[in-house]
Parts: sequence; structure tokens; C-alpha cells
Amino acid sequence: GNNAETLQIKPDLADITVGDIKVQNVAVLTQADPEATGPAAVMATVFNDGWTDQTLDSITLPGGPTVELTSDKGSRVKVPAGGRVVIGGKDGAAVATIPGGREAVRDGDVQRVTFAFSETGNVSLDALVLPAENQFADWGPSAVPSAEPSGEPSSSASASASPSEPGDLDASEGEREPSAEQSASGAGH
Repeated sequence: GNNAETLQIKPDLADITVGDIKVQNVAVLTQADPEATGPAAVMATVFNDGWTDQTLDSITLPGGPTVELTSDKGSRVKVPAGGRVVIGGKDGAAVATIPGGREAVRDGDVQRVTFAFSETGNVSLDALVLPAENQFADWGPSAVPSAEPSGEPSSSASASASPSEPGDLDASEGEREPSAEQSASGAGH
């Protein structure tokens, strides 16, 4: 019904509505590796509920960190009337990169992010700064190439024909994988 308790549930990521523009799922994502010095990125989904197209002209952070906004049409991103634009991710129509990365933003902080639109003007909100890992892995900044060659292609690193030994680390998650004995003994508890 219209008064269902589940209607009160909101996502953990920042969102705001100003006029015809809705900006949702906003986060500033840093490199997944805490030691990496590569760029950070802004992730967002922008909806235009109006009857006319708008453009997202820029994204800014207070204090000077530069945000480079790029799309297939240059530095302005068209938000079609009645449509949406995804910023960030592999299939995003636009990419918002913060070249300074960890020098500009720190994991765990809350960062003020301002989106400048052609008709609506400035729309500002506070977004979390998170590492691009787990559910954000595909949305973060492009990976920084490692300085040391590994000698093996990355596709073979995740595929293994032998079963893992107890206490082995899973390279993709950094967590210990339980052995078959540990999994079976823990099932009855």
C-alpha cells in the first residue's frame, strides 16, 4: 500500500532532487589499493524528469580538487528530457575523474560535490568517499598499472584447477577460504 514501511527505506548513498533533476547514488571512489596513488572518480546517476534536455556542465569539489568530466561529446554531458545519464562505471555515458586521487580526498570522509546544470543551476550534496572495492569495484577509477610485471596473465590468476589448501588466500577477495573439512564442520553449528 501507499503507507508501507518499506517505502521508508532509502539507499546509503547520497541523493537529491532539485526541480526536474534528480541526482542519485553519488559517491567519490578512490583506488581499491590503499597504497595506490592513481585518480579518484565521482559515481552518480542523473535523472531529468523535465520536458527539455539539460546539460551537466561540470562537477566540482570545494577546496580546489579538479574534476575532469568527459563524455563521448566532450566535457558537457547531455541529460535527455525524461531520461537518465550514468556517470562512472564501465558502461557509463560519462566519466568524472579526480586526477589528485588520495591527495585530494580520503576514504571515510564526506565530500561536498556540486553538479552544475544548464537549466537547474548548481545542485550540491554530501557524498561518502569510499575505496572502489566490493560492490563499487566496477564503478571506481581506472586501475593504475602495476610497476612490477607479474609474469602471468591476469586471467590465469583467478582460474585454478587444483583445490585450495586450508588457509590459502583468495587473491580476488583477500579472505581465507575454508577447506572442505572446515566448511562441513561449521555447517552443523
